[in-house]
Amino acid sequence: MVSVTNRIAQVKQPRGGYIKPKDFKLIELNDSKELYPDENTHSTIVGLAVDYLTRFTMGTPAKEAFKISILGSMLVHESDHAMALVDAVIGLDDSSIINACKLAGFDVARRAGVAAYRPVGTILPDYETISNIRIMVERGTAFLKEFGPIVKDGFTFEGGYTQTVSSGDGDFLTESTLWDFKVSKKEPTNKHTLQLLMYYLMGSRSIHEEFQNVEKLGIFNPRLNKVYLLNINGIPSEVITEVASDVIGY
Repeated sequence: MVSVTNRIAQVKQPRGGYIKPKDFKLIELNDSKELYPDENTHSTIVGLAVDYLTRFTMGTPAKEAFKISILGSMLVHESDHAMALVDAVIGLDDSSIINACKLAGFDVARRAGVAAYRPVGTILPDYETISNIRIMVERGTAFLKEFGPIVKDGFTFEGGYTQTVSSGDGDFLTESTLWDFKVSKKEPTNKHTLQLLMYYLMGSRSIHEEFQNVEKLGIFNPRLNKVYLLNINGIPSEVITEVASDVIGY
């Protein structure tokens, strides 16, 4: 039993992928802001900080936005430290962004196991990293105001897990679209597109009724400031059947 991302790493996809990234429609957003080319903090931490801070900025309470970080902190007996960091996330000032990065450092204990955890005190984003995170969160909130509103965020798939895939959590759901945030410097890959399809198939079998209205899969990359969209009814039925049975195990 593995997570969605671990399962994707095990699967040999057909040539080009189950869903080819180029099948997604590209929408380029423009705010004329420039990001610094380098960051001193691991890309996973940056991505989680952007994701959680975007949720927080859009009105999700900090304890809810950082819930996986808090769960991770409990596993390494650092929950007091984590709660102090949560209380100190108050906006997009430097210190809130640093605290968000430290909190994201607890996620690994929950997602990959306690052995993978490293003390979060070593996470110290520099000026360039902080600035980039702030711009990406601002882009995230601008994106959600245009493509939102959010009907669900930070969701899991109770009722949709299987003997094969036992964990995984999605980013955002708007009225008709399941969204994943990616802060990669590269365009989406077929691993990203398979992840979205798996989330959709698991979501539509889960206890969450909101998935019944989903018509599109979307990726938003605030680093590139690009949106990628695909209509689910454009995905061949044999692809959906194969992913459901061979990849997820329905």
